[in-house]
Amino acid sequence: MKLNLDQMTPRQIVQELDRYIIGQDKAKKAVAIALRNRTRRQKLSPELRDEVYPKNIIMIGPTGVGKTEIARRLSKLAGAPFIKVEATKYTEVGYVGRDVESMVRDLMAAGVAMVKAELQESLTEEANLHTEDILLDLLLPGSRKPEVPSAPTTDTREKFREKLRSGEFEEKKVEIQVNSRGQAPALEVLSGSNMEEIDMNLGGALGNIFGQRKKKRTLSVKQAREAIFADELDKLVDMDQVVDLARDRVQNMGIIFIDEIDKIASRSGDGRGGADVSREGVQRDILPIVEGSKVNTKWGPIDTAHVLFIAAGAFHMSKPSDLIPELQGRFPIRVELEDLGQADFQRILTQPKNSLLLQYKELLKTEGVEVVFTDEGVQRIAEIAYEVNSRTENIGARRLHTVLELLLEDLSYTAPEIPGQTVTITPLYIDEKLGPVVQDQDLARYIL
Repeated sequence: MKLNLDQMTPRQIVQELDRYIIGQDKAKKAVAIALRNRTRRQKLSPELRDEVYPKNIIMIGPTGVGKTEIARRLSKLAGAPFIKVEATKYTEVGYVGRDVESMVRDLMAAGVAMVKAELQESLTEEANLHTEDILLDLLLPGSRKPEVPSAPTTDTREKFREKLRSGEFEEKKVEIQVNSRGQAPALEVLSGSNMEEIDMNLGGALGNIFGQRKKKRTLSVKQAREAIFADELDKLVDMDQVVDLARDRVQNMGIIFIDEIDKIASRSGDGRGGADVSREGVQRDILPIVEGSKVNTKWGPIDTAHVLFIAAGAFHMSKPSDLIPELQGRFPIRVELEDLGQADFQRILTQPKNSLLLQYKELLKTEGVEVVFTDEGVQRIAEIAYEVNSRTENIGARRLHTVLELLLEDLSYTAPEIPGQTVTITPLYIDEKLGPVVQDQDLARYIL
């Protein structure tokens, strides 16, 4: 039986994460507690609830060990609005680049899209009925049932309805009205203007001024159904309700994952000039958002006080203590993720619900080719990935992708020509395909 998030204990949350992520038990435990605390907070009295702030997390570890995947799976489990941003994409206020407040606008956009999709799903049946009636009006003008409850529906219309549902009219042409935006005149934007602010403030206004105009198009019933259905679904959704629900969800359950936060830390021993000053400026701009502030969006102001922030970085050239003290204080939970070993690679290849080997097998099965990986073959793939990581840049589990792509390149190319065949991936097969590349360190560095 599948549990709702508010019924799941931290242990059950970790078990759910285990289905997709190998190892990293400390990190899973930390995020499970943080997630459980979100649901615990919702059960508090309103007075106390406002005083309980999320315990933000910094995950420390090399690339490819699961930092991003943990945050992504966590958001899906929570059904919460989630965005991943890279700290290096932002610049200090007054410089060219993304404004740090845009991460909150992006989170709200994700929340609106999530809630709208949920409401649309509940309205699909009603939108289908509306679409069907509109198509019948086009196929049989004047046949719509009179607006009198006791009046009978014409037999012809009902017969056409049955044929429409059975697909008999799919290629028949009908003329429908579709939305066509009028072209807005070119606007000159002065240099130094914040483009995101311009979009936020003027986007809706321009849309209203230059309008949604209707344009006639002749389409097949199949094409017209898609266009009409999308239009009817939009009409049925109450956008005010969507925005209200999204705002509540973003403010109370939203998660922002800030990757590469180590890249904006002032590096130890480098002095305080030049790039370090710029990095510190970005940190100071991020600080009020993490502390809790109101950010203007086109859907209204969003309070970030109870948004959960998960930061991550390799911290090769710097350490968490190189962040400004105020920002450090806003990330009280620090989790160090471990390097992945050969045994971890073997488990990553086979154990997760969406394991890499399963993905490749299913892709090739679409061509009628059955791919079988022997246990020894899986072990050899893991050995090669681990060996290449040891000799070149350690990119963690991402190395498995490059190894498998090269290993199966020829098979993927010829698969359409050999339907019905079974290909067994053994250590011998792997060494034939990868041996020369693995043995040549220079070649391995560029190809793997």
